[in-house]
Amino acid sequence: MSLNRAEAGNVAKVLTEALPYIQRFTNKTIVVKFGGNAMVEEALKEQFARDIVLMKLVGMNPVVVHGGGPQIGKLLEQLNIQSRFVDGMRVTDSKTMDIVEMVLGGSVNKEIVTLLNHNGGRAVGITGKDGQLIRARKLANPPQKEGMKASEIIDIGHVGEVEAIDTRVLDMLIASDFIPVIAPIGVGADGSSYNINADIVAGKIAEVMQAEKLMLLTNVEGLMDKQGKILTGLSTRQVDDLIADGTIYGGMLPKISCALDAVKGGVTSAHIIDGRVPHVVLLEIFTDEGAGTLISNKKVSV
Repeated sequence: MSLNRAEAGNVAKVLTEALPYIQRFTNKTIVVKFGGNAMVEEALKEQFARDIVLMKLVGMNPVVVHGGGPQIGKLLEQLNIQSRFVDGMRVTDSKTMDIVEMVLGGSVNKEIVTLLNHNGGRAVGITGKDGQLIRARKLANPPQKEGMKASEIIDIGHVGEVEAIDTRVLDMLIASDFIPVIAPIGVGADGSSYNINADIVAGKIAEVMQAEKLMLLTNVEGLMDKQGKILTGLSTRQVDDLIADGTIYGGMLPKISCALDAVKGGVTSAHIIDGRVPHVVLLEIFTDEGAGTLISNKKVSV
């Protein structure tokens, strides 16, 4: 396809604007949590794959962590297994865990790997059980109200939390020029499998690897103030204040807490971005305007 002079000029402008970011982030690890609409809409999936492959081709080290809630829910429904949630966590018994592991570690993970490879990447799919990447323990039960009867106390089963991350398998894949694609399933000391929130896994991996960026794709434009304006360029102290005054609450609180913990743990910056926007990963990394909400310990400049 031929371009006229104005179109060619726009392409040159974009490439020139991207150059300092490419130089800055060469050889840097960028952990991307893939989920939401970006993970179920065909056009967005293709765009995401191209974005990740381009990052790798220009010298960055992307690590993809994915969820799969809608896909798990769909299969459970087909099998007439009822889903229950407590504080946003799927109550996961042994039967449900088998389904979770099959969907996350199987069909969803391999679909993402195939997308990346089809677009010119070299991706390898793993779960947190491979190489004991994610050592997990059973998540403590949600707080129980005083006076609850035994029949009302909920055991959330195979829902886990991260106990430790061993990055050796990731280091090996990155050194061999592969793109790791990680399903958030951890392994306990007794060999049991645990279903872990993908945002938390992405944050912990970014923290242990001292990543340059943690990027969490969501179905919202970013963190908003009480007037509905998107907030960005936030320090960790500002985020703590927003949590304290109630600006951050509800469903956004776990995601922001995950990003906040990662930055406090040494990740240079965390980004809450709208996965419904075409090529949002590239917009965040390679443009001056960026996209969504950025959280860092210091002012980020090129």
